[in-house]
Amino acid sequence: MVHNKDTEPEPLIYGCTRTASAVLTHFICIAFTAGIAVLSRPGSSLFSWHPFCMTLAFSLFMTEAILLFSPHGSPIKRFPHKTKGRVHWILQCLCVSCAVLGLAAIFYNKHLNGKPHFTSWHGLLGLLTVCVVVLQSLAAVPLIYHSLAKGWSLAKLKRYHAATGLVTYLLGSASLLLGLSSAWFTASVREYTWYLSALCPALAALVMMNQVSRAYMAKKRLQS
Repeated sequence: MVHNKDTEPEPLIYGCTRTASAVLTHFICIAFTAGIAVLSRPGSSLFSWHPFCMTLAFSLFMTEAILLFSPHGSPIKRFPHKTKGRVHWILQCLCVSCAVLGLAAIFYNKHLNGKPHFTSWHGLLGLLTVCVVVLQSLAAVPLIYHSLAKGWSLAKLKRYHAATGLVTYLLGSASLLLGLSSAWFTASVREYTWYLSALCPALAALVMMNQVSRAYMAKKRLQS
């Protein structure tokens, strides 16, 4: 295999654009999470924990966990890859914990009020997303404890983890978007606020897709 290919340096404008996109995504995920926290007022009711925990899980913790590996917008860009992996693992544990708590809160709230469970697309996709993020996180354990990856190439495991992680993130983003169409949220905001809110998970998802796809393509070029 040939590893040294003559490639033209990337134009400066591309790097600046990706840096700006990453910085904007940091701002978006923090602002969106803060906005939902203000609207839901966590602790004011049992239901209030559902939108707050789910937004915390998928808009903040999971977004930041992926952005850690961004060459343009990682807050710990200069740290070793192993350190990034540990911080990523911590953020993902927080994501899973918040997602499970958010699901438990809405489930118990519906139980107390005698309402049926998982009757909407938001509810069904939310349940699927929580199950997938738990399984995807468990499947990543061999990347931390390499002795468990018997018979598997760590390089392949990393590629599978990145691909399934992106799918999980997109499921989470779709769940958030469907949640913005709920009666609770639409009654809490004005129309222009709704559109601005919907842009947040949509734009963040686009940035995550670009980051993961570029990282995968870069590895393929190195191996060619």
